[in-house]
Amino acid sequence: MLSSIVSFNNASKAFAGFGKAKGNLVNAVDSVTLDIEEDSITGVIGYSGAGKSTLVRLINALELPTSGSVVVDGKDLTTLNQKQLRELRSQIGMIFQQFNLFNSRSVAKNVEYPLRVAGWPKEKREARVKELLEFVGIAEKARQYPSQLSGGQKQRVGIARALATSPKILLADEATSALDPETTSEVLNLLKKVNRELGTTIVVITHEMHVVRSICDQVAVMEKGKLLEAGPVYNVFAFAQEDATKRFINSTIQDKPSADTVRRLQQAHSGTIVTVTVSEDAAAGNGTQQRDISEIFRTQPDVHSAVVYGSITEIAQRPYGSLTYVLSGPDASVTALIAKLKTVTAVEEWPASNGNEAQL
Repeated sequence: MLSSIVSFNNASKAFAGFGKAKGNLVNAVDSVTLDIEEDSITGVIGYSGAGKSTLVRLINALELPTSGSVVVDGKDLTTLNQKQLRELRSQIGMIFQQFNLFNSRSVAKNVEYPLRVAGWPKEKREARVKELLEFVGIAEKARQYPSQLSGGQKQRVGIARALATSPKILLADEATSALDPETTSEVLNLLKKVNRELGTTIVVITHEMHVVRSICDQVAVMEKGKLLEAGPVYNVFAFAQEDATKRFINSTIQDKPSADTVRRLQQAHSGTIVTVTVSEDAAAGNGTQQRDISEIFRTQPDVHSAVVYGSITEIAQRPYGSLTYVLSGPDASVTALIAKLKTVTAVEEWPASNGNEAQL
């Protein structure tokens, strides 16, 4: 049975408001209850102002909850004194969007810094730095300075530094936002390696859904300080309940046509346009839904179908997306086909008769 290494229990964090809210307290984190499983990679997603970064600062006790509690590695942060909080923080590593490296220090000295602060003897520091630079794949850069490195190399230094004291938890706050797609992929693979080989629990704070899709086991969706949805990545993506989650998914996968695209499709094709969600029902078995959809199309041989839009991607190594079809044939047969599709998946329909969009 998996155990939680971080637990938010109805936790809130309020700050003094500004602008129209001046003079009032505003909850940056609002009554959040969430468990982060040990040895997992958990993504926390949301638009700017959602409360993601404040949530991170509650984990490493740079902020303490105004109400409720945050329990990290079995310790309630609200009960700890300053010495105990410092000891706890030594078990939590942090990597940043802008790297936060010392430009006047070499790569090796940057990685060594937390070990020096922790009072490690010189020989142990040198051995640990060498080990970490080899682990993140930049051992040959030890004597270079940050200005001589690419963005991806700088982030590898940041990851090595964050791992210096062998933390149980690694917090990554928008750690790939400043990187190009290829470098982002390399850094994400390195984070997966950290989790897999070192057993480090990783919490990824991001507004980039592809980051969550690529490496996370669990995901939590935040908006205006509140936790909207949380759970296994595939379940939250494929069966999203909240509009904010759906917006994130649509912006990432781009599998469903916009209203303008639907209008163009209606002008180019005669027939009924339907968008059919493709996902995997874990209880039914791998690929079952896709086979069901194909078989349903075969039950109506007098209906002609053509794919005109869509995308199928992989989330947590399972398929997810949608396909948009134009269906033409006898009205009764088209209606019967759509009714059968709805028994196995979600369907959106735009009838050809009037061109108006109606979500079913």
